[in-house]
Amino acid sequence: MKADSSSSSSMSSRMRLRNSHGVGSSSQDWSPFSRHRYSALSSQEDYRSEESEEFGPVFIQEPDDAIFSLDSDDKKIIMNCEARGNPVPTYSWLINGTNVDTEADFRYSLIDGNLIIHNASEVIDYGRYQCRAENSIGIVLSRDALLQFAYLGPFSGKTRGAVSVREGQGVVLMCAPPSHSPEIIYSWVFNELPSFVAEDSRRFISQETGNLYISKVQPSDVGSYVCQVKNTVTNARVLSPPTPLTLKTDGVMGEYEPKIEAHFPQTVLAAKGVTVRLECFALGNPVPTITWRKMSGNIPKKARLRKSQAVLEIPNIQLEDSGSYECKAENTRGGTAFRGHLQVYTLPQWISMINDTQLDSGEQLRWECRATGKPRPTYRWLRNGEPLSTQSRVEMVNGELTIHRLQQADSGMYQCIAENKYGAIYSSAELKILASAPMFNNNPVRLIATVGKDVSLECRPRASPKPRISWRKNDRRLQPSRRIMLLRNNTLRIINSSRSDEGSYVCRAENQFGSAELTTVLLVKEPMRVELSPLRVEVTVGESVVLSCKVTHDPSLDVSFLWLLNNQPLNTQQDGGHFEYIQTSSTADLMIRSILLKHAGKYGCRAQTSADSVLAEAELLVRGPPGPPGVVIVEEITASTATLSWSHGVDNHSPITTYNVQARSPVSLGWQTVKTDPDPVTGSMESAMAVDLNPWVEYEFRVVATNSIGTGDPSPPSRAVRTKEAVPSVAPANVRGGNGRRHELVISWEPVSEEYQNGEGFGYIVAFRVNGTRGWKEKMVTSADSTTYKYRDETFPPLTPFEVRVGVYNNKGDGPFSEVVTVFSAEGEPREPPSEVQAFAVSSSEIKVLWKPPSPGLGRPQGYEVSFWKDVEQEELGKKKRTLGNETNMLLSGLDGNTQYLVSVKGFNSAGQGPSSTAVKISTKKNAPSLPPGNLMWIQEGNNVSLSWDPVKARDNESEVIGYKVLLRQEGRGHSQVMRTPNSAVVLTLPEGGTYIIEVRAVSEGGEGAASAQVRVLTSSGVRAKNGQLSVQNSPPGLAWTALFLSLMVPSFPL
Repeated sequence: MKADSSSSSSMSSRMRLRNSHGVGSSSQDWSPFSRHRYSALSSQEDYRSEESEEFGPVFIQEPDDAIFSLDSDDKKIIMNCEARGNPVPTYSWLINGTNVDTEADFRYSLIDGNLIIHNASEVIDYGRYQCRAENSIGIVLSRDALLQFAYLGPFSGKTRGAVSVREGQGVVLMCAPPSHSPEIIYSWVFNELPSFVAEDSRRFISQETGNLYISKVQPSDVGSYVCQVKNTVTNARVLSPPTPLTLKTDGVMGEYEPKIEAHFPQTVLAAKGVTVRLECFALGNPVPTITWRKMSGNIPKKARLRKSQAVLEIPNIQLEDSGSYECKAENTRGGTAFRGHLQVYTLPQWISMINDTQLDSGEQLRWECRATGKPRPTYRWLRNGEPLSTQSRVEMVNGELTIHRLQQADSGMYQCIAENKYGAIYSSAELKILASAPMFNNNPVRLIATVGKDVSLECRPRASPKPRISWRKNDRRLQPSRRIMLLRNNTLRIINSSRSDEGSYVCRAENQFGSAELTTVLLVKEPMRVELSPLRVEVTVGESVVLSCKVTHDPSLDVSFLWLLNNQPLNTQQDGGHFEYIQTSSTADLMIRSILLKHAGKYGCRAQTSADSVLAEAELLVRGPPGPPGVVIVEEITASTATLSWSHGVDNHSPITTYNVQARSPVSLGWQTVKTDPDPVTGSMESAMAVDLNPWVEYEFRVVATNSIGTGDPSPPSRAVRTKEAVPSVAPANVRGGNGRRHELVISWEPVSEEYQNGEGFGYIVAFRVNGTRGWKEKMVTSADSTTYKYRDETFPPLTPFEVRVGVYNNKGDGPFSEVVTVFSAEGEPREPPSEVQAFAVSSSEIKVLWKPPSPGLGRPQGYEVSFWKDVEQEELGKKKRTLGNETNMLLSGLDGNTQYLVSVKGFNSAGQGPSSTAVKISTKKNAPSLPPGNLMWIQEGNNVSLSWDPVKARDNESEVIGYKVLLRQEGRGHSQVMRTPNSAVVLTLPEGGTYIIEVRAVSEGGEGAASAQVRVLTSSGVRAKNGQLSVQNSPPGLAWTALFLSLMVPSFPL
């Protein structure tokens, strides 16, 4: 929409965006037209203004399509409608275009805008409903809503005749559904509930006709069939009378070609976005196969075949899915096809809508609404709910409405309706014709200017229609001159103002409704001057500088300052304390501390008064380490060199003196400086050669620049490149050997790291010879990770000395050998068993075993293996335990008490195990007493605790008690103080301060017995017991707590 050029730009206006409504409408934000007077209000402004400003009805809720069940217990229907407006709207309703008389017909009532229908009847109340909202501004109509009624009638009670066919023949059983609304779902019951007919390639239930199709009848199909229908809204179900199916006895039906009995219509109409289901089923013998195709193009990928391909289902149908579809039924006897056309339609949808508009009387209104849809929508217009027709001043062409020479009577509510045969959408807007006397918001106005500058005095009254404007100064009418001009927007412009232009300027606006004046007081001041020093300064990173800004201005005006960096306001709070302002009434200094490279740039000091604004600028150059060079490019690569090039980075105002070339590889510890040619690389160079690189290693390169200030950030790394292959140059280190089995020569070495393998196919050459011989035996080891080679020869005796060396090779050739070392062959497994094996019982679970090593000679043991087993067991079921070295004793633990064991010992080394010693017998001691000391009693006197208990008596299978162990520890500490006593009593002296835990265990040859109940004693530092104070305690079966206050002059110690 756009206004006539004669419209007054000074007139206030508003445009409220109203929601479109109707079938297929969409919620969008529509931009107002370009002319500034048609600006859309924000929703917050809208509601605020609506409290006092009148506006026409705007729908908040409109009626929706509804389906009402006639079986419902509640016979009341509610059609919703709500609108906002000022004044508050009133409501009325239309059914099928006719007014609903809610006063004359008791079945209808209104609650707010909602229509209540009592005792609803399909005959009377079925149809399309519209809500009409009205106030003093105008009338709007809602979209129409269809009210339908859901019901499901009974089947006819007439008995259905039997259907008799031959075996192999096809048959169709008719459902003949009862009257219903809306859609129903079909299924068939076989013989009796809940046995339903299962659909497959031979049986099909059409959801279009409800009929049951059997392409080829079998004896198992004989029976009674009942059609069941279900209402999709009410879920009500009804059953038809049974239809018997029998087989004729006059023979079997032979094979015949397919005949399509169920198929989709020749023309299928579908709304965009819905799911379309096309049916196709044929009778035939053999059972036909169904296939589908689209005549022009391919069947959509989203399509799915259902019910053994009898249904083609296309979800979310789109316009491009339209076209002719064919189903084909085939068997060995022939084939047949059916073809139909699928048409997709779309409901109207808005592209552009109309908006609330305010215009002056006499102006021209042009509204345009546009919608898409298939078929293409047509347009009609309503004013205050009534059709708008073409008249002398009114034109309507393809969604455009033009009204010439607007009058007050044209005010009201307008609606554009876009519709096709599948639906309609509404867009509403209010047209307000303005009529008001001129008015100024701010009056008077004080304006301050500076000498020599141009001055603009605005005159923008609110008025309708457009007012006449005149200017005067100090009661004298102003005439335009070369220096004083009246612009088209009524602004008075003074060129090159001077002190003589000071005074009061009056703008007068008038139209037929009245007049108003605006007074502007103009003051002309001397211009402000700003001095910023220094204008150009160079500093080094880390230094500080002060920029001083001094202002000369009219003393009657206040001045404010703003610092800028590269034309952006400088925020001192967000830069880590590098900036500080120092300001007086006429100066503003900026201190920059510990300068960084990023602080370089153009600094501006803007001084501003109510009269003018002046900007002075200075340049700050920061010298610092160089920036990163450009990306490094590898120009050429050899086995040990790489020719590199790069581009200069910024030098940050200090010339680059040198470049440092660095490299890294998968085996290096990060970036390492490499040797270069030339050396050094001066700051004027942009290329160099990295030398002394390792062959066949993948490298990345980067360059770091240095100047007199320091070293900068590195360049981005180059792409990874691999140096060329070369013959290996590094021999294996730490060649050694020994051990192994009898007649073996074991040779080992440290592997050469990947960094020094110099190429593919890397391996080792192991060379050896018996001392004193001439020829070398050489063996190839092809694995680069190998560290050992074993050579076996039955002919050489143990500990034969060999000269050994290990070399390297790769695909490029053989590399160097290591130094020659002497390695002895294996000495063989031990020949003799250990001697003088002895065993001693330590406790009920431990045995100590001692032995002496075999006689010195070949086959020296590197360790010993002790085997032990119960006397009643086989040796193979026993356990084994090895020493860590050449120890000649071992403690066996975890044994059963009072049990006889057999123990033997054998030596072993890398060559194998030697013979076992003769087994010795030893019995473990009886188990420790199982009963804990009981009936603990203690007496506290002074700093002593006297503790006693009942003696523990051992059982027949337990070791005799030989004494007791008393454990004392401070709570919270892990160490205990242990006292041993042969008696059943003890006196303890407690340290001062803390809680102490005491427990007692019986001691026997079989070990320690169970612990007694714990006694907890609390002592307090600095408090002495009174003379004669005595505390006698008896321990309960559980834990015991005693508070004992003692002052003990003994140091504390850990338990």
